[in-house]
Formats: sequence, C-alpha cells, structure tokens
Amino acid sequence: MFDLPDWMNESLVDRQQANLIRKSVVLDGPQTPHTVIDGKPYVAFCSNDYLGLANHPVLKKSLKCAVDDYGVGSGASHLVVGHSFAHQKLEEDIAQWLGYEKVMLFSAGYMANLGAVTALGHKTREVIGDKLNHASLVDGAKLSESRLRRYVHNDVAGCERLLKNASVGSLLVTDGVFSMDGDMAPLRELAALADQYKALLMVDDAHGIGCMGDSGRGCLGVSSLSSIEVPILMGTFGKAIGTAGAFIATTSDIGEYLTQFARPYIYTTAMSPAVAQVTSASIRLLQSSEGGELRGKLAENIRYFRQKMQAYSLELMPSSTAIQPILVGESSVALTMSEQLKSRGVWCTAIRPPTVPIGLARLRITLSASHSLQDIDMLVYALERSLPNQ
Repeated sequence: MFDLPDWMNESLVDRQQANLIRKSVVLDGPQTPHTVIDGKPYVAFCSNDYLGLANHPVLKKSLKCAVDDYGVGSGASHLVVGHSFAHQKLEEDIAQWLGYEKVMLFSAGYMANLGAVTALGHKTREVIGDKLNHASLVDGAKLSESRLRRYVHNDVAGCERLLKNASVGSLLVTDGVFSMDGDMAPLRELAALADQYKALLMVDDAHGIGCMGDSGRGCLGVSSLSSIEVPILMGTFGKAIGTAGAFIATTSDIGEYLTQFARPYIYTTAMSPAVAQVTSASIRLLQSSEGGELRGKLAENIRYFRQKMQAYSLELMPSSTAIQPILVGESSVALTMSEQLKSRGVWCTAIRPPTVPIGLARLRITLSASHSLQDIDMLVYALERSLPNQ
C-alpha cells in the first residue's frame, strides 16, 4: 500500500484541526427539497436547483425520449464528430432567448469560465475582477498569465481606478450573482466602465440565469442590459435550468476566436446530446407561463423567509436572490449549527474557508420554488433552536 508523503498528511491534519475538512454525501433519490441522505429524511436548503426543474416530469420525459433519439454519449469533442443536431439546436435556442449571435456549449461552468478567460487573457493585458468572483474566473486569469487585478467587492470606483491603468482590450470579469453572498454585481455601472475604457466585459450568471429577470434572462433581464453591453455571458445548466453543462454566449467574432483558442472547448468531449436536447426543453419551459409562475413562487419564498427571520438575531446577509447566507464567523460554530440543523431534519451545509474568507464562515441557505411555506417555517424554527448557547 502506498504511503502518503509527509506534506500530504500534514496538509490534511491542518485542514482537520481548522475544521475545514470537506466530505461528500450520498442522496438516496432525486434532487428535491424533501430528500433522503444516508437513509434519513431531510428538508434540504443547500441545492442550486432554484426552480425545482431537476426532477420536473416534463424534463424527465424529454430525457427518456432524447436517449432514444441520440443515445447517451457524444463520443468526441465538438470540433471532431461530437457536435450533434441536439447541440446545434440548443445553441440556437439560447442565442434566440438571450439575444446573442453565437453560443458555445461546455461540459461545466468551471470549464466555460476557464476556456473563455484563458483564451481572452494574455500576459500583456490585465484581467480585472471582483475580489469575490468565482474560483474558476480567478483560475482562468492565472492560467492565462494575465496581470490579475482585483477590486473590493462591488466597488465601482475601485474598478474604474484599475481600468484607467489597464491596457486597451483587457478583460473585466464579474459574477452576476455572487454564489456565497447572494448579492448582485452593479452590472449597469460596470458595463458603462467597460465601454468607456475599451475593455471586454464578461459576466458569470450561473446563479441568475433561468430564475431571475424577464423570461428567466437572469441578470441581463434584471439590469435591463443587452448582448451589446455584455458581450460575453456565461450561464450554467446545472442550477435553475435543472440539467447539466454550461454555455458561453457572445458575438460571432469572439465566438470564432474562442473556437480556435479556448482549450477546454477544443479538447473536451462534448456534453451528452441527450442532455442537450432536454436542456432545450427546459429553456422552452422557462419562457412559458409555468416558468413565470415558478419564478414568482421562488420570489415569494425569498420574501417570506426574510420576513420570518427578522425576529431573530442571526445575521442574514443582504440578498434578494435565492441565495440567503447567514453569517456565523468561525468555522467551528458553522459546523456545530449545521449538525444541529441536521438533528432537526434540516440539511444545510456549512461554508468555510477557503471558499469564503477566514472568519466569515456561514450557513449558505438556498431557496427553491419547490419549497413550501411550511418547509420554510421548519427551517426558521430549526435555525432559532440552533443559535449558539441555545
């Protein structure tokens, strides 16, 4: 048996002592708020399935038909022989939905961000981004060998100071909805700065697309922005859309450039064509009256939860989105509260460094259109009894 080198063991011990060890859990059924984990029933408040589409009957039926049409795997990358009619149709559906000239599919949001940022970044230019941007945007900038410059979270003036000293054609990147805080970027102001200083603006809208804005157009819809003002948009399918994979929506010219230079696109097997076909079905649902009703139910749940929480001393972070974090501070406290919630039938994961800064551990509560008001009442009741010293 191979013995781990000392540096590996020491790193694991350090993580354990700092209450930062991560572990996966096994769900015994589909992705729904009422789930079974390790044989025990829970109401889950940590999934990104914001509209409850991951187990929607229309999409399950669509996937079964799609497997009959296309089989399971794509067999190759998009540029070899893996790009099917289902992939092409999905790209066209997204382009029409969001108002872009070109859409490219990726196997995951991480890969989409990595592909776009590494291709568009360069050692002679800057990548400028919010300090709370997703790790994939940061990693893409580092791999591109660009000069990475980061401004204080949502600080428009700080962003402008960096842009003033940046090269023409630098890349300005931001999350649309920040995944650990739940707040939105000031996209209208950032778009104006990008235009003024001739920078390319890229928005990661993983947590906004589908569940926010008119017809589910995400942060673009909420901020009344178009593809002209946001020339590069990343969105994921594995959250509000309910399937798996991701996309980059952009101009024809930038799309051509990414096709030639985005290595994760070039060298990765294309997503399953069956998943591509069911994703098209999901996007049609998002634009239907049912999609509007689901977004309305999600908004109602967000309002209800925040109103109920006003009676308690827990620090609920400012957010109008499905992500409703409760700031705890120390990792040990966050873990203890998470375990206490589990003992009361509520599953909510503690988020700790390095995902968030040291001293800012939290319970990242996520709400879904599939949660009932009674589910939220149960959550608030459990939270009240999980307070430190209770």
